[in-house]
Amino acid sequence: MRTISQSILVIVLLSWAARAVAGGGMILSTDVCIVTIGFYTAHFTGYQPQTQNNTEFCGEFPDEGETVMVLDYLHQSLSEVPVGFRIIRDQLGRGDFVRYEDVQKIQNIDDVTVFYQPPIVKANATMVISHVFDEKGEYIGIVTAGHPTNNSIYTAVFPFTVGVRKIPWGILSMMGALAIGGLYLMHLSGTGKTETA
Repeated sequence: MRTISQSILVIVLLSWAARAVAGGGMILSTDVCIVTIGFYTAHFTGYQPQTQNNTEFCGEFPDEGETVMVLDYLHQSLSEVPVGFRIIRDQLGRGDFVRYEDVQKIQNIDDVTVFYQPPIVKANATMVISHVFDEKGEYIGIVTAGHPTNNSIYTAVFPFTVGVRKIPWGILSMMGALAIGGLYLMHLSGTGKTETA
């Protein structure tokens, strides 16, 4: 029984690790996209109304064209501070592993910026961004938020694609972990049998 519990623990940890590295600043949790900006969190939802009607997207937009991104603040204090939103073309080559430290190395961020909303206070706790993507490719979203009582600035960085299908590494990793766990359990059950003459 102990080995089965250990196997289940290994499978859970592997699937958690696959999900944890899936994005810098954005987590897909039970079909909900959550952006973490320092100690703040916001619910992220994307739409492509001209081509996909009311379908919701998180990190993969299937088409070029008009794209609407909505940040619903999950902390009341986030509606009291300036929040900015920038979209840049991903020329870093870091993919799902991009971090703010990588973005800071860009010498002139304006050269790769396709959209910029300067920091603004949204008292209704919702920021709506509408942008027309002219070309498919990989992009990086950057959300900044101030602190309510000091000069600290918090940043979330998350990759997303437009018109490009990404390999679902998180799902593949989880399936691989489950397959390995299943083989391991089959091996354990096979070693417990004794041969009869």
